[in-house]
Amino acid sequence: MSVRLRLRRGPGLRLDLRGITPAALAGLDAAAIERLPLAQGRGVLPLAEFFDVRVNGEADSLHFEGDLSRCDRIGWQLTGGRVVVEGSAGDHAGAGMTAGELHIHGDAGLLAACEMAGGQLVVDGNVGDFAASAQPGSLDGMRGGSFIVRGNAGARFGDRMRRGTVLVFGDAGDFFASRLVAGSIALGGRAGAHVGYGMRRGSLVFARVAPSVPATFVPAISQAPVIWQLLARDLARHGGPFAELPSRRVQRYLGDLAAGGKGELILIE
Repeated sequence: MSVRLRLRRGPGLRLDLRGITPAALAGLDAAAIERLPLAQGRGVLPLAEFFDVRVNGEADSLHFEGDLSRCDRIGWQLTGGRVVVEGSAGDHAGAGMTAGELHIHGDAGLLAACEMAGGQLVVDGNVGDFAASAQPGSLDGMRGGSFIVRGNAGARFGDRMRRGTVLVFGDAGDFFASRLVAGSIALGGRAGAHVGYGMRRGSLVFARVAPSVPATFVPAISQAPVIWQLLARDLARHGGPFAELPSRRVQRYLGDLAAGGKGELILIE
């Protein structure tokens, strides 16, 4: 079943869309979907107050139309199916998702892909601070899946990330991959200050612009060419700034030694 929800107008207060997923809408007709409750501020209103609903039986998918930059938790804990946002999304997009696909054709707000454990999240625009990181009060960041940002990323991207693969085609803010536990993050543009702060393990690939390497990272004795080729080929299939990685030589730095870390910064020569 395919459902299309067209936003009539931007909500005055931020709107919480958790629970509006393909699995939750399966088998419901348009009238039943219109009655679903949405939280806004301290109140709860029916979905029909904000969206026009269209239903057909073509596929297991959910499409949002309009500027949803004030609509939070799109794809929250998504367990399957496909969700498409034909515009921008608010905060917590794709947070806690374990399977399925979420594709945002605009920007995403704060905390995108937080504690994501599976599936694929693609953002064609920019993402705000703390993407692929931990929810406030939690110690675990992104734990699996694939996260692709075709624009720029804010500060603290990948903070406490534990697993998964992430690509950022543009620039990233300060404290990029801070306190990284594990996983792979590739950056196509420039990174801000304090790259890999408190990093424990994992790999950071800088495809075009080498960052300022912190003093707590040291050059690696071995360049691990076999492992690099496996990682480079996986990243290269996404194209853009990563397309030529398998043919490039690299320089590796290990750290963050100040945190007893064994992670790696991979700089392209």
